[in-house]
Amino acid sequence: MIRTILSILGGLFSFVTLGIAGTVIMIGALFWMYARDLPDHEDLAVYTPKTISRIYSGEGRLIDEFAEERRLFAPADEIPDIVKQAFISAEDKNFYSHKGYDARGIASAAYDAFKSRGQNVRGASTITQQVMKNFLLGGERTGERKVKELILATRIEETLSKDRILELYLNEIFLGQNSYGVAAAAQTYFNKTLSELSVQEAAYLAVLPKAPSTYHPVRAKERALDRIAYVLGQMLENGYIDQATYDAARAEPLKTVQNGDYEPFRQSLPPRDYFTDEIRRQLSRDFGEGEFFGGGLTIRATYDPELQLEAARALRQGLEEYDRRQGVWRGTGVKIDPAELGSEDAWRAALSSSGVANDIEGWYRAVVLELGSTSARIGIEGVADDADGHWIPANDVTWARKLREDGTLGRTARNASDLLEVGDVVHVRRMTKDSDGSFIRWTLRQIPEVQGGFTAMDVHTGRVIAMQGGFSYQDSVFNRATQATRQPGSSFKPFVYASALDSGFSPATIVIDAPIEVDTGGAVWRPKNASNKFYGPTPLRTGIERSRNLMTVRLAQEIGMETVAQYAERFGVYDRMDPFLANSLGAQETTLFKMVAAYAMFANGGERVEPTLVDRVQDRWGKTVYRHDQRTCTDCTIDALDEGQAPTIVSNRERVMNAITAYQLTSMMQGVVTRGTAAGRVNLGVPTAGKTGTTNDARDVWFIGFTSNIVAGCYIGYDRPEPLGRGASGGGMCGPVFNAFMQKATEKYGGGKFKVPPGGHFIKIDRFSGARLPADASGPNVVAEYFRDGEEPIFGVAALIDGGFAMGANLPLFGPGEGADGSTEAAAETGTEVTTSTGETATVGPKASFGTLNSGGLY
Repeated sequence: MIRTILSILGGLFSFVTLGIAGTVIMIGALFWMYARDLPDHEDLAVYTPKTISRIYSGEGRLIDEFAEERRLFAPADEIPDIVKQAFISAEDKNFYSHKGYDARGIASAAYDAFKSRGQNVRGASTITQQVMKNFLLGGERTGERKVKELILATRIEETLSKDRILELYLNEIFLGQNSYGVAAAAQTYFNKTLSELSVQEAAYLAVLPKAPSTYHPVRAKERALDRIAYVLGQMLENGYIDQATYDAARAEPLKTVQNGDYEPFRQSLPPRDYFTDEIRRQLSRDFGEGEFFGGGLTIRATYDPELQLEAARALRQGLEEYDRRQGVWRGTGVKIDPAELGSEDAWRAALSSSGVANDIEGWYRAVVLELGSTSARIGIEGVADDADGHWIPANDVTWARKLREDGTLGRTARNASDLLEVGDVVHVRRMTKDSDGSFIRWTLRQIPEVQGGFTAMDVHTGRVIAMQGGFSYQDSVFNRATQATRQPGSSFKPFVYASALDSGFSPATIVIDAPIEVDTGGAVWRPKNASNKFYGPTPLRTGIERSRNLMTVRLAQEIGMETVAQYAERFGVYDRMDPFLANSLGAQETTLFKMVAAYAMFANGGERVEPTLVDRVQDRWGKTVYRHDQRTCTDCTIDALDEGQAPTIVSNRERVMNAITAYQLTSMMQGVVTRGTAAGRVNLGVPTAGKTGTTNDARDVWFIGFTSNIVAGCYIGYDRPEPLGRGASGGGMCGPVFNAFMQKATEKYGGGKFKVPPGGHFIKIDRFSGARLPADASGPNVVAEYFRDGEEPIFGVAALIDGGFAMGANLPLFGPGEGADGSTEAAAETGTEVTTSTGETATVGPKASFGTLNSGGLY
């Protein structure tokens, strides 16, 4: 009997032993099989998570940030202990004692699952295991992943310190609201740094890894408070906080950005605009989107916040003035259901989510709440309602006619109801007295249909200090300063004149202004001046001052369009310019950004500048990976300089044009501002040069100008080009935009005389006839032109250029009949009949006044 019992026990023992051995072998084989193809855990030692790239102004102010995953990397030694303790208490209380996995935790989770018959299944992953899952394995819920997780967790514990593992976890974990890591989450939920968090706030962040949306601070506030209480209890039990701290944290109300208790961090930044978005576009191209959105780049922009604001104001004022003159009311096209206007809370919520642009200085979003007999009552976002309400009176709408859905116009408005309906979302602004700024009334505004762009940069460095790509970035992100390709019209003419001056011509050269016919191989092109008149032999200077199309075409024909094209390409206006005569008048499209950069080279004496929106880019470690300014300072390492001596900066820039040519052209373009097509529109108090541009039918209007240190340019036109209407011109529409901006720019940066290069001398000439005058000559017809030393210029009709076109010999010389004030000589008023190249007759003159001359056109 005993032998039988012992035999049975022996058999059972052998069976159990073999079973255990088999199980161990199977588990070992399983672990060996899964361990073969695991990711290399040592990669975590050099892991660099995706972090936010940030853009700073020249003064070091944060102005924008971009990220695919909104993460601010925080080293372990910069994460407060209370934050670490909160997460350890919530997620892995034995973190500092286990070897990567918590056997007791696994057993406890298994027991709870068995006891509840599968109803209470909870994870038992340690922080180390979660790091493995998040970084190397993915989130699928399988037994295979668990085994791999355990293997990698034990391995990583042997490779990295506990603090490094915790650092990886606290920077990688997703905590909701597109926030990755505790530093970004602290900013998102509380607009605080980690060091500013309270115990309760740290506990709330520790709640979120389980399921951020489940513990939303507003929608699931009670559930979040219950979980916070649990975390605080664990912190108390683990000895991280005392009873008093626990009680205070439990009693503290949960205040968050989402509940409106704190301002969002984004509100501390200026609204995203065309400038920073263009940086995104360019650096995404240069560095790659992955590096830009996840590389944690620190970008120092060339942006001047004060002048960027002025650029936006100036362009918006120019666009809005044109739009108001059209007298058409379009509104925003957005309407709120009248049923949502019953309570103030309801209409404010609907208005906030309306999607209407909200980045226009001084403008407010509003909704029409009711219509009176003549006025309209409005509710205004961000403005408290009062007992009387806010109203749009009848006298505010009489400038407009409503654009109906079928494209027709209604009658001229007499009452607010002629333009508005209940529920309409509109823009309004305060109308105030100029004398003391006191409030008058609310006035309707609308985003213009016409658009435009503006750019300003330093002429010596190419640093872009302001850029506005349209009326409102939120309304249209398309950047018309850099992305819109438009015909520059007459603003291209300086490149024709520059190539002529470098080809042996001088400002005193006489060019015939008379009819031209060009055989284009199937049709005859007959270019015209904007005045539809001809002015006979005229000095080169007057041709650019008055934007003469016929003179420009003759000049281009004389020097050759291939030469003009080479100049345009050298200056970066075009990558490849087609050598057609029409392109000498700006028919080929380019961007405002390229044109302004090219004009900077006129202003700085002919040296190449590479325009840039970025001074410097540093990687996440602070290493400079891009620097724009490549000039060298030869004595910046010296301890001290003599009093009054400035550091010597050596430029290694390429020269794109002769310095004397640049000065001659600049001098001629000063005449555009003082007595030419921009006269009366630009008045800065410092020497200013520039050129207007108005394309055929005034589909695009331009003005680009510069002082000794700043160049700026504007263009205005419809996104789908169409005529701007009678009287539209570059000088009349873009000139005031340039002037408004440059008034502020010269206040800040000053401006002086244009530098006269060595190697030349001044000679006074008659600007009407090109004849040489005595050195002591004076008067409105006298201009001092700069000529190269050793050059014997030819003056008067002896220097006449006809461009190779056949001409009659009976052309009158351009006389002083076309003054900036519109005065004319009697002899010039009658006009003269001349013979054209085809044998027909045409009248040269009478002289055009400034008002009829305009600023030149494409044809």
